[in-house]
Amino acid sequence: MHPEFPQEGIIHLNHAAVGPWPRRTEAAVCTFARENVVHGSRDYPAWLRHIEATRELARSLIGAPAASDIAFVKNTSEALSMVAFGLDWQPGDNVVFPAGEFPSNRVVWLEAARRYGIEAREVPIDGEPELALLAACDARTRLLATSAVRYDSGMRIDVQALGAELRARRILYCVDAIQHLGALPFDAPGCHADFVMADAHKWMLGPEGIGVFYVNPEVRERLTLQEYGWNMLAHAGDFSNPGIEPASSARRFEPGSPNLLGIHALHASLSLLLETGLDTIDHEIREHWLYLEGGLRARGCQILTPPGRRAGILTFRPPVEDLEGLYGRLQGHGILCALRGGGIRFAPHFYLTRSQLDQALQGLDAALREDAAPTVGRRI
Repeated sequence: MHPEFPQEGIIHLNHAAVGPWPRRTEAAVCTFARENVVHGSRDYPAWLRHIEATRELARSLIGAPAASDIAFVKNTSEALSMVAFGLDWQPGDNVVFPAGEFPSNRVVWLEAARRYGIEAREVPIDGEPELALLAACDARTRLLATSAVRYDSGMRIDVQALGAELRARRILYCVDAIQHLGALPFDAPGCHADFVMADAHKWMLGPEGIGVFYVNPEVRERLTLQEYGWNMLAHAGDFSNPGIEPASSARRFEPGSPNLLGIHALHASLSLLLETGLDTIDHEIREHWLYLEGGLRARGCQILTPPGRRAGILTFRPPVEDLEGLYGRLQGHGILCALRGGGIRFAPHFYLTRSQLDQALQGLDAALREDAAPTVGRRI
């Protein structure tokens, strides 16, 4: 068992939904709370420095050129909304995105289409998703939005190849990286992304209510601000200054008081990921994924995650009719997972051990036996 994750009675395979905190994140939150209780706001200047230190960690995670390219947001949906309702859409423009996306990366574009009179092109991506998305683009495509990794099947999009072609066509590129950041290395400039956003509470092992938002500085001022407040101003902190000029950095997307509790927690969680190394994490997740895949196939399960497009998510269809019932029994055995994409979704993180993976497979065995067991005395 990893010392940062002393979990009891569970095998956590649900990092694609809500990940657990490491010990150091618990300690960071407790320390911050204690400082508030004992010293009030005395340490506020240090807390502000902690914001910038966390911004630097987020920069490393996303691969951004500068920490000033990173804003802290409440969640992925907020950042997507800043893009969808901040662009200067013109009638006849269109936005392209894959069919079947998580609602956050769908509803904003449909509402933008309704509000601004643009076309929302929802594209089936069976087969080669990058080719399908590019084929849907034309001279009036202003933006293409996609998740880096599908929440349901776990299919990984080639964000770098897709971004290179979009840059050549001068089409803006928005990447929902919530199922990528924290599990795999990411390079925002390398994939030519203009906007990248993700919540902290999945693979980043942080809390809900805090997320990261990267904006390419070349397009930063093309987003019309939807929220205003003291913190997004160029002269934030000079409360007597009557000006309303926004900050030139990504701080312009942070209108009010920061989520200091969430930022302290996020700093701790990101420090663990970066100390471990994203290449190491990617390798460990890959080994876990392959081990589970072998065990699942041996039990007659159908793997729904497309071959060759692995990220962290492993979605499979077990040999049962009552999928929901099996999912409930897995939860009862402490195997935390999700019901997604017509199957069961396992999402193992780097810190799990081979013994824990074996326990998960044994829990599946028990759940399958319970499904096959005859019901005695059932009334119909």
